[in-house]
Amino acid sequence: MELSGKVFQVNPEINGTGRNGQWRKQEIILETQGTYPKKVCLTIWGDSIDQFKLKAGEEVNASIDIESREYNGRWYTDVKAWKIEKQGGASNAPSAAATQKSGAPDVTTFDDNSSEDILPF
Repeated sequence: MELSGKVFQVNPEINGTGRNGQWRKQEIILETQGTYPKKVCLTIWGDSIDQFKLKAGEEVNASIDIESREYNGRWYTDVKAWKIEKQGGASNAPSAAATQKSGAPDVTTFDDNSSEDILPF
């Protein structure tokens, strides 16, 4: 699943020791866009904390997993972020300025004055 929005709050990292060894997690609050914005608490686990390095105010797209579990007759839901991409930063698409400098002709100035139609159909 995907969730987009602005990082509203970044909580401090929490760590501890469990039966499987050391663990660390960090919770961030993401505010969704739209007519009725919602705040969603996302959990980031392990080394992903260092990889994402999020700050309040950043626009992001988060790939998430939602999981619920039962404990003592009550149900708890976790929203775990496994991939986060920052918006408005470096993009994979080439910029318009880079396209202009690549030597590709501007489509609006293309002019073919030949009267012969070379299309096979």
